[in-house]
Amino acid sequence: MNHSPLAQWIAFSGNDCIASGVPENVATDVKRFVDSHPVEPVLVFDAKTSAIIEVDFRGPLADVLVRLPVGKEPPTETGSIMKAPARQGAGRPKLGVVPREVTLLPRHWEWLATQAGGASVTLRKLVEHAMRAARESDRMRQAQEAAYNFMVAMAGNNQGFEEASRALFAGNIDHFRQCIGNWPADIRDHLFSLASAIDTVSGGAS
Repeated sequence: MNHSPLAQWIAFSGNDCIASGVPENVATDVKRFVDSHPVEPVLVFDAKTSAIIEVDFRGPLADVLVRLPVGKEPPTETGSIMKAPARQGAGRPKLGVVPREVTLLPRHWEWLATQAGGASVTLRKLVEHAMRAARESDRMRQAQEAAYNFMVAMAGNNQGFEEASRALFAGNIDHFRQCIGNWPADIRDHLFSLASAIDTVSGGAS
């Protein structure tokens, strides 16, 4: 099945969590539940993204496991690197540095000329800073969307849903936790777990 070792699933029936962990273990537990509760609805989620996982639970467990959707390992910050084509001969750039043409206004060049290390070093630092900021912004958005998608699927009719959604996307995680504090325990606890990822990205500032 070749699931990523990082893949984690979580399954719910009604308001109750009936399984969580690696895909094969969740599928095994849910298969047992489905066999003993054939009319009870079950939803299986990716525990990190809240994407709904479609699993065919018909037939024996061995067949269910064979049919599990094959997961792909999520990309990491260092997982995809574009290598610059190597040049031949003297003067080849070192450390993967590739000369490009940059168009700036005169005042930009004047400011760069005053920076320690010169224009190239300063521009590289600025680009790295912008890349880090974009990654953090993307991670925050993905964490918020994961929590919201789970809320829509499992708690869309719960009291306080709208206020909790506003708090979530405002980054007010303390108020978000207050809004969902009276929700069913398993749903609330999983949302607390998803919200902790937002706290981690934002540095705990709510």
